[in-house]
Amino acid sequence: MHAKTSVDIKNRRATYDYHVLDRLTAGVVLYGTEIKSIREGKASLVDTYCMFRSGELWVIGMHVAEYRFGSYANHVARRDRKLLLQRKELRKLERQTKESGKTIIPLRLYINEKGLAKIEIGLCEGKHEYDKRQALREKDDKREMARMRLREV
Repeated sequence: MHAKTSVDIKNRRATYDYHVLDRLTAGVVLYGTEIKSIREGKASLVDTYCMFRSGELWVIGMHVAEYRFGSYANHVARRDRKLLLQRKELRKLERQTKESGKTIIPLRLYINEKGLAKIEIGLCEGKHEYDKRQALREKDDKREMARMRLREV
């Protein structure tokens, strides 16, 4: 079996900029040196998004650092990677993104219990500026409430 890995790379900006309406888990098509870099935690989901090309879903702008022990066969750090979903899920997502102003954003990259790299994607809708301010206010309120509880103890 595979060793227990704690790779959990999050796109923190996504929940700040978007309302997440639906979440799905997708597999990712990777090269050999890419999975090794991901297992070391050397990947980033900053400024990534998903796009349909000829009926297939691709993640654009995902950065996976070059593997440090890689040779001439090392991968390109920022390339488009194909996502693996069932055809039914792909059609549903494509329909939802075409008919309205929704987009698909990678939320989290992790290694599952079988040792496979998975991406949690979200069907998202953009937030307005006042929504972002409200989210920050709620976050500050929660932090303040936690402080108050600690002082009481």
